[in-house]
This record gives sequence, C-alpha cells and structure tokens, in this order.
Amino acid sequence: MAHSPILAAPLETLASPLLWAISIAVLIGLLVADFVVTRKPHDVSMREAAGWSVFYLTLPAVFGLVLWWAYGSRPAIEFYTGFVVEKSLSVDNLFVFMLLLGAFAVPSALAQRVLLYGIAGALVLRGIFIALGAAVLQAGTWAFLLFGAILLLTAVKVLRDARSDDAHSVDIDQMRSVKVLRRFFPVTKEYHGSKMVIRQAGRRALTPLAVVVFAVFMTDIVFAVDSVPAVYGVTEDPYLVFATNAFALMGLRALYFVLRNVLDKLRHLDYGLAIILAFIGVKLVLHWAHGVWPSLPEVPTLASLGVIAVTLITVTITSMVANRRDAATAGAGAVAEPGTAGPVPVGQSRDDVS
Repeated sequence: MAHSPILAAPLETLASPLLWAISIAVLIGLLVADFVVTRKPHDVSMREAAGWSVFYLTLPAVFGLVLWWAYGSRPAIEFYTGFVVEKSLSVDNLFVFMLLLGAFAVPSALAQRVLLYGIAGALVLRGIFIALGAAVLQAGTWAFLLFGAILLLTAVKVLRDARSDDAHSVDIDQMRSVKVLRRFFPVTKEYHGSKMVIRQAGRRALTPLAVVVFAVFMTDIVFAVDSVPAVYGVTEDPYLVFATNAFALMGLRALYFVLRNVLDKLRHLDYGLAIILAFIGVKLVLHWAHGVWPSLPEVPTLASLGVIAVTLITVTITSMVANRRDAATAGAGAVAEPGTAGPVPVGQSRDDVS
C-alpha cells in the first residue's frame, strides 16, 4: 500500500539506547565539572574563558568527525549544519543574558554561575521541546508546515525588532515573570554570595540571584521555541537535534566572557538571524510540499550549510564596516574649535598647551 504523504513515517535515528545513555552521562559529567569550576565565585580572566571556549569548540568538531567515520557523511554534515545554526542563535541568547546581568547588577564574580544555571535550564527545556517536536513530526508531515510557519513568523519579529533598534532591550520591572515572583516571595535588596535563598527576619527570602536566574529560565523557554524547530529543519534525527543543542549550549558560559566586549558590535547579527530563520522556514515548507507534490524541489543540507555560513560571514563583515564608518565619522567630528590650537593632549589643559 502506498504511503500517504499526510502521515509521517517513523522518525529514523542513528542512536541506540546505549548511545543515548552514554551521551546523556557525558553531558551530565560536563555540567557537574562546570558547577565544580564555578563553585567559588571569581572573576573570569580572558585566558580562562578562551581556554574553555576552545575546549567546547573542539568537542563538536571531533564529534562530527566520529559521526562521519561511524555513520557516513550525511549525519556528520547535518550535525555540523545544525550546530552552526544553534551556535548562531545561542550568540543571540548571550545578548539577552548580558542585558539581564546588567539590569540586575549581577556582580562579575557571580556572572558565570548565573550563566551556568541558565544553560542547565536551557538543556532541560530543549530536551522537552525536542521530545515534543519528535512526537509532532510522527503525527504527520503537517508538522513541517507548522514548524516552517513558526520560523517565518519569528524571522519577521526578529527583523522588525532589528529595524526598530529594540532587538535587545530589557526592562526587568516590566517582565511579567519577575512581577509574579516578587508578588509571592520577599526579595532581599542585596546579593548574598551564591545563595539564592536566605533567612531574613525569621522568614525565608529570595536573593536577587534567584530572581535573575528565574528570569533567565523564562527567556530560555522563548529561545527553545525558536531553536528546536530550526534544527528540525536541518535534520529529522532527534539524537542529532539533541547533540547540536547540547554542544551549542555547553560552551556559552565561557563564550560570554570572550565576547562580552564585542557582542554589541555585532550590530547586524539580528538581520542575519532573521534571514537564517526565514530560509530554514522556507526549507521546511518545501520539505512538506515535496511530500505532497514530489515534483517540487527540496533544499539539500550542504546547500543549507553554505547559505547559513555565507549569511553569518556577511553580517559580520557589514557590522565591522559599519562600526569603522561610525568611528571615522566620530573622529572627523572631533575637530578643533575655531580659535584653538587643535586637540589637547591627554593629561593637559588648554592653559598648559598655551
């Protein structure tokens, strides 16, 4: 009997139960190691952050090679493509984390602990959404149309926010989740180290650390809604979707400290993310349409990787060019006032020069 295009075939996965168990055990081990590293609050040096960033970029690179050796080129290419998508979306996560840390005035020594809580929460939420996504895909090919619509709508929102310069703004007093938390629990005015709950005036109270961690968890939910359908647009294998999310998220803590001084300079990143989300959304719609009308083309995974890579490179270059142009304009505007002898050397006054 011919297979109906309305019903989805069972999802194929390269992972056995043993591989799932090993992967989850390794992930938990890495999380435990990160919590051990951050157990004593301290300022993170660039050398420490760079070292951990290289480590967490090496892991997926090696993992992809193992996939290539054990299962062939297709799963490896799908993994690398999904990882690039997730990593680019994760950088957008870092913008929001950076704004939340600033809005809550999180001490620099506690920043990495907040990030780690956020990453752990994101991993749990991604796991839930990945399982839900797999269940939806098994229900029928209409799920590809649903995921495509979600990504296209998200792309429109990201583009609209980018054009209005509101892409990265946080008002903690207007955050509904923070309002609810403060309504039901007393919150101290000061941080108390890495403690999230203390006893104050004979009753338990939350510290600002607990509030910012809760706010990060809430933003994790929003990002999970976008990122999981995006990776399902690259691969239908739930294990590869899980692996790309895990590898992309695990390195965020260290990457934050490497990029925190340059994140705001990636001024065109949101335009690139809008293009990527829209592209994958169209790819998912075409995949659904191909099942209904086989004459319609599909977008190969390798071509997707090329489009995503070119988009990210392009927006990085245009951001650098725009930053240099603004710097040059600002420098040209800093001319000497009429009747003065030009710019004053640092540390001297006009009277000293004259």
